[in-house]
Order: sequence, then structure tokens, then C-alpha cells
Amino acid sequence: MKYRTVSHIFIFSAVASAFGLAGAARGAGAAAIPPAKMPELKKDFTPLSDGKSALVSSYADVVEPVQKEVVSIESSKIVHERIQANPLFRQFFGDIPDQDHESKEMGLGSGVIVSQDGYILTNNHVVENADELTVELADGRKFPAKMVGSDPKTDIAVVKIDATGLQAVTFADSDRIRVGDIVFAVGNPLGVGETVTMGIVSAKSRNIHILDDVSGYEDFIQTDAAINMGNSGGALLDAKGRLIGINSAIVSPSRGNIGIGLAVPVDLAVNVMKSLIETGAVSRGFLGVSAVPITADVAEQVGLARATKGVIVISAAPDSPAEKVGIKRRDVILRLNGKPVESHDELRLTISQMAPGSKVSLDISRDGKPMTVDVVLAQFGEKPNEILVGVEVGKLTDDVRRRLGIDARTAGVVVTAADEKSEYAQDLPVGAVIVEINGIPIDSVASAKQALHTGRNLLLVYYQAGRSNYVVVTKR
Repeated sequence: MKYRTVSHIFIFSAVASAFGLAGAARGAGAAAIPPAKMPELKKDFTPLSDGKSALVSSYADVVEPVQKEVVSIESSKIVHERIQANPLFRQFFGDIPDQDHESKEMGLGSGVIVSQDGYILTNNHVVENADELTVELADGRKFPAKMVGSDPKTDIAVVKIDATGLQAVTFADSDRIRVGDIVFAVGNPLGVGETVTMGIVSAKSRNIHILDDVSGYEDFIQTDAAINMGNSGGALLDAKGRLIGINSAIVSPSRGNIGIGLAVPVDLAVNVMKSLIETGAVSRGFLGVSAVPITADVAEQVGLARATKGVIVISAAPDSPAEKVGIKRRDVILRLNGKPVESHDELRLTISQMAPGSKVSLDISRDGKPMTVDVVLAQFGEKPNEILVGVEVGKLTDDVRRRLGIDARTAGVVVTAADEKSEYAQDLPVGAVIVEINGIPIDSVASAKQALHTGRNLLLVYYQAGRSNYVVVTKR
């Protein structure tokens, strides 16, 4: 099983242990497909009920059709290990060489069919780093799947199978769910087969910092419907059988279900999915403020009523949209486009779902005086020369050649920055020259970006001291 642990919080697909399953390992990528037009989704935003309660003896008519819309996703990854000989054996038998060992790791999760032509919504951690993906439909048919795109910051991914006439799920408006609404979790827990469990919405807008290691965005639906290993990527449905969330994680001291399950709301998931399908990546708006919720005592000190809700700015990032319009420390942001703002996480999540270039209106209080500013959002994390996360490149000029001692016959782009936390830093250190990507000669940042695709890429890299090598990197 692939999972991450933060204070007994588990993100998982399935596990190789007593159940004979394993999670996908790091460092590889399934086949990818180019950007496409977002498919038309089935939607039903009518209220769940008219406020009148009636005796319900079965939900079979609701659940049975939806079972065809949920799939199992199997991932596989080839892992190479170098096994060192026992030092005791070397003492008696001399220099015994290390042995290379190759093994195949398997992972199992779930997914939801969102279009008749084979687009499937799932979790990023279900398909992350997989070499191969296989989707099994409810009727037993199996299809190889290709990666459309993934977003670790929301734990959402999209894959596609070559099939038509599939039964697609109907989407609800997850903003309209209420605590106490009946919900169903559908998936393939522990590999036992498609399973439906029932519960209620226990809470909304949960942010428990499970995605902090990737600076993620959390707005989870909490439910007590049983979610176990293998349920990840499956459907959380309302009482009409409409999709309201993608099951993602549990909070548990034992890795088993104790009634605290978490699902990504479909409103957030669809926003990410649309961007992944149409561009292969996720474009997010960026405001550039650091802020904290305002307390009653602080509100009083900055000229506001003690009951004021909002966030008080600690800083505005240099050259950010916020700084450009004059937002500064001690400003209190009260509303975004007329909607009250109560936390920095809420503000950041809302901004992230807006397109770069969007104009937003902020109602602000400065020293107790109200004001409104219009801000044009930038692209989050935009680095013009970044071709892979944490890796920036530049033109290989004659001056750079002389300074780094690079042979005049070598052409390509030179790595100018490599974040030590980047997964690519070891293969692409500062000073390395990327000569080819997927067999295409590279001579500029633009050509490098164009040659890279989501999934695995083969790079020819020239290192200092005249050494060249082929390396495989996975673009997320």
C-alpha cells in the first residue's frame, strides 16, 4: 500500500501485506496522453430534499446504477534495488560483488467514470509514479489506462481508457451538501471487490494539514461511511446517487476505519480535472499575501469591532499582485468578491481555483477605514525558465561554456538552478547540459518545455568533465 502518515492520518490505495497488494513506488510514470477538450459532464444541482422526511427501507435503486460508474485501478512499478553482499561472507570469500535485484510492486485503488469516452477521476496517490495502469470495470472488463495528468496539491488525478459507451457518474454541487446528509462510499477496499458503505456527512471544509508536505489545498468532506485501503479514488455519493466527493484518506490510529473518512469535494476536483484534461497541468491564481485570522483583541486594536471576521495581512510578497495594488501589513481583508473571508486557508483555496489574469475585488480595512481594491491575479509558482519542478534552465552561451568548461561541440540548455528538494536534482544538477529530450535536440527553454510530456521522459544529459548519460525523469 502507498500511504503517508501525519498524526495517524492515512492516504492510501492498497497494501502488499496480508492482502498481497502493494502501493506504487516513486520515480516512474505511466503512459501519458496530450491535452484534449474537457468532456461534457452530467450534472444535477437540484436540492437533495424538499425538507420533508419519509420512511426509506432501501437505497438499492439509488446504489445499483452507480456501481457501474466506479472502477478499480491497478498500478504497477518496476523497482530496481542493489543488494550488498554480507560483510561476513566477504571476510571469508573475498570481494563478492553487489547484486542487482528487480521486483514488481503493485497498488490497488478506485476511480470514477466521468465521461462515456473513458475519462476517469481518481486520487493522485493511487496512480503516482506508476509504470503501468490497468482499469477494471464493474462488468469485469479490463483496459490499459494512460495518464492524463495529476495534481499532488489536491491529491486529484485523471486517467483515460480507450472505451466508449460507458456509464458516467452524475455530479452534484458539493457546496450545497449539509452536515447530516446521508452519503455512500463506493470503491474496492482491500481488493475484496466493489463495496458500498453508508454514513452521513460528519463535517465540511476540513483542513487537517495532510497535504502540507506539498503545500496542498484542503477542503475535505468528512464522513463516517466506512473507507478502507483500496477505497481511495472511489466515489462519495449523496442519497440521489450523485457524486459529491472523491474518497481520499482516513484518520485512524490503526490504519483501519474508525469512522473518520475524508473526501475531496467534487467542486474542487472538477476544477482541477478540467485544467488537467485541457492543458495537462493545473493553473492557479496567485495573490501573494501571508495572513492570519483576526482575533477580537487584534480587531479592536486596528479600529474594528471585536466581532469582525477576516484575516489580517502579515506581509505581501515582493512584486506580487497584492503588493502592486498597495496591500500592506496590518490591512484586514474582510471580503473577496463580496464573500466573507474567515481564514487564510479559505482565501488561498478560493484564489487557487481562479484563473491567472482574473480580476478580483477585495474589501479591506486599513486603520479602521474601509476601502476596496481590484487585483489582477498572477500565475501561482510561475517561473519562466522552470521546465520541471525545481529545475530551471538557460541558454548555453559561449561565456557559460568557458566558465563551466563545456565542450564547444555540445549543444543544449544548461541547468541554472536545481532545488535540493526537487526529485530531479540528482539527475539534473546545476551546470548539467540537457542535449536531447525524447530524441528531440534542445536549444532553448521553449523547445525543452515543448519536448517534455506528462509521464516518463528520456533525456540525454552532458555533465561536467565530459561525461554524458541517458536519464529517465517523470514529469508530474
